[in-house]
Amino acid sequence: MRKLIYGMNLSLDGYIAAPGDNLDWSIPSDELFQFWSDQLQATDLALYGRKLWQTMSSHWPTADQQPGATSADIEYARRWRDMSKVVFSSTIDKVDWNTRLVTSDAVAEITRLKAEDGGPMHIVGATLAGAAMRAGLIDEYMLATAPVLVGGGTPFFTVLDTWVNLNLVETRTFPGGVLLTRYETSR
Repeated sequence: MRKLIYGMNLSLDGYIAAPGDNLDWSIPSDELFQFWSDQLQATDLALYGRKLWQTMSSHWPTADQQPGATSADIEYARRWRDMSKVVFSSTIDKVDWNTRLVTSDAVAEITRLKAEDGGPMHIVGATLAGAAMRAGLIDEYMLATAPVLVGGGTPFFTVLDTWVNLNLVETRTFPGGVLLTRYETSR
């Protein structure tokens, strides 16, 4: 059975994007960017919601060809293009870059994918992750919490029907006061 991980940068008040989908506050340090790149490399399959897919696919396929691209940008772009991805959406009809589109029930498909053999899956996108959380499918949470309050926007956590007990497995501090915390779901 595959492990399903949900991890993103978030503000101290719990948002992954400020109002208007503003992400200016979440620009990672070089060290944090390398951490996320290493996580990408260790991921067997990435699961995207439409909104974050459109953000990522508008930048990373050609980020390594842009003037001023750093070696870290080049490495991340290559890893992103090469990895297997699934996008869950009923509003788009085409995806590219080693990606498969799923328009049916996301929870059923994620459940099926988890039951397969393979390496870890990483879920990205608050709405998609929220559905997986409510279904009890998330095995690990990775929070890179920035010391900023944005006051609203897109929350990292969704409203749940029941409590989810977690075990702390790692804490780590990054430049700029970003605190990484990793939790495994208690089952």
